Amino acid sequence: MRLVALALSMILALSGPAQAEMRGHGGPVRALAIAPSGEIAVSGSFDNRAILWDLSADAAAQVLRHHDGPVNAVAILPDGRIATGGADGRVALWRPGAPDPERVEAAHEAPIVGLAVSPDGATLASAAWDGTVRLMPLNEGEARVLRGHDGNVNAVAFAPDGTPVSAGYDATLRIWEGDTPRTVTLPTPLNALAIAPDGEIVAGGADGVVRLLSPEGALLAEIETQPLPIIALAVSPDGAQVAAATIRGSVAIVDRAARETLFTLVGPGLPVWSLAYAPDGEILYTGGGDAVVRRWNAATGEPIGAAVIGAAKDPLARFTGSRGAEVYRACAACHTLSADEGERAGPTLAGIFGRRIATAEGYDYSPALTRMDIVWTPETVAALFEHGPTAYTPGSKMPEQRILDPADRQALVEFLAEATR
Repeated sequence: MRLVALALSMILALSGPAQAEMRGHGGPVRALAIAPSGEIAVSGSFDNRAILWDLSADAAAQVLRHHDGPVNAVAILPDGRIATGGADGRVALWRPGAPDPERVEAAHEAPIVGLAVSPDGATLASAAWDGTVRLMPLNEGEARVLRGHDGNVNAVAFAPDGTPVSAGYDATLRIWEGDTPRTVTLPTPLNALAIAPDGEIVAGGADGVVRLLSPEGALLAEIETQPLPIIALAVSPDGAQVAAATIRGSVAIVDRAARETLFTLVGPGLPVWSLAYAPDGEILYTGGGDAVVRRWNAATGEPIGAAVIGAAKDPLARFTGSRGAEVYRACAACHTLSADEGERAGPTLAGIFGRRIATAEGYDYSPALTRMDIVWTPETVAALFEHGPTAYTPGSKMPEQRILDPADRQALVEFLAEATR
């Protein structure tokens, strides 16, 4: 795909007067980055696009189209270029205003979910679900591939001295002082990672606990936020705060020195996939499952500009008390139950039972799926979650997830039978 530069009318349609919300994406906002000047931001989305925002004008300056899949990671380089990483395993480097990326690397064999720039601006690190971290020189030289994680690598960051650190679904934190890392095993699969200016490591995972570790990997503190998976982390530029976002949309603001939660931001109730502080630390930006980027006062937790009016309508509210609906909540970020609910990362599940795989109208499927001879039934959907997408539908863009409890799988298929008719 080529990048499409928006005409002025389209730019105005994507944004309006200064307000708490920036709208323009057609799917959950998966990644955010703010330039050191505080005037430019970039967001990546499940809609396969990145948007370059002019924060001084509250306007979308450019839509970046290249990736064949969700844009899960973004970064702004010291020279002003934009880096995007996609579910297609590619890294693209852009110069603002240019019609196409100036450089594209086929970096990984599975979705990229994290990008980080080294302190000296010379290296771009990418984390991916192929179990590797890749260190790509931004000027000349050969890339290094760091191997060791057993499964998805969900996040990567650089320590102040330039040491790469990675976090994985295998519940390990790896500090890469060379090709053989120092490995720290934690009690939960890890989804998110950030590093403070003094080198303290912050990790968040499936148990809702923010863990603080020394630069060498020694556990210093555990701070309980909410009993929900943490899916994004950010440290304020001065290192005083940690923001931890959850799968249900709350964001805990933690005082790092006091090792305690100060307050919790409450938005529309959908997953908050991405966080970024403004360079002065006064504003926290959040990107969520409702395709909106929001601004918050980092000192008070209040939304900036137009207030967030209550919570978004919960599409599962009418199924309160259903175990199957609770199991399905993890799927709601990417799939709708009816065809008129709008665009998301995955195809609608409306009418799924009796439908052949890769035939929902209007969705761009992975080529591997179009060659499969699977018809979705309660039995095949249950098998998908028993064995996982990697084994059952190899080549799928679907995140790897399994439902190990047979009762939960049964509850899910019974719920889908009712909800997707």
